[in-house]
Order: sequence, then structure tokens, then C-alpha cells
Amino acid sequence: MSLDTLLRRALIFIAIVTVLSGALQVLLPDLVLRILSAETTATSGHFFATVGMFMVVVGGLLWQALRQPQPPRLVLPWTALQKLAASALVVLGVSRGLFAWLALGVAGFDLLSGLLALWYWRRLAATQR
Repeated sequence: MSLDTLLRRALIFIAIVTVLSGALQVLLPDLVLRILSAETTATSGHFFATVGMFMVVVGGLLWQALRQPQPPRLVLPWTALQKLAASALVVLGVSRGLFAWLALGVAGFDLLSGLLALWYWRRLAATQR
């Protein structure tokens, strides 16, 4: 199996996890906030659900793009940006005491996801020249 195939499959898995975890945040934001030891108010729940909706959209877009024989490269840097920014913001939230240390696992997953998306984007660019 080629490296490109492995990267593509890993990113499909990431897209599915992003959609599912985003949907969980939309449907049960207070539960997810409690798991992360975060404050649960009507406002925090609403904003967390809003973030989840964007996760569903970005994850769905990535999944749909990667199902194409020649995925549109434009999707990958935007996905990477979302993942890298999310990682940084979760780390910031932990450092400010807004989330438990458990949230660093989420940040690590997003960091790795963003880096993989950038790597695959660069590999696609090299093969399409």
C-alpha cells in the first residue's frame, strides 16, 4: 500500500471522527463539556454546539473531497487550518483552566490531523505538477 493511500485513509478516518464528535457536541454539548470538566451554562453549551456544527461541516467536506478519485486540493489546507487552530485553542483553554488535562488528547488529535492534511496536500501538489 502506498504512502498516499495510507494518508488518504487516515484522513478519511479523521473526517469521520470529526463529523461524529461534532455531531455529539451539537446534540449533547453539556455532556461533552462535563467530560472536559468545563463550565456548563446555557451560553457555553450553545457556543460549544456551534463549534460542533462547524466540525460536522469541515469533517463532511473533507470526507466528501477524499471520496473523489482526484480530491480537490483546496479542501486540505482549509481543513488543516481548522484542525491546527482548534488544537491551539484547546491548549489555550487548558492553560486557562477552562478544560481538564483530558482535553489535551483532543488537541493532540487535532494537531496530528492538521499536520497530516498539510502533508497530503503537499504530496498531491507534487504529483499534480
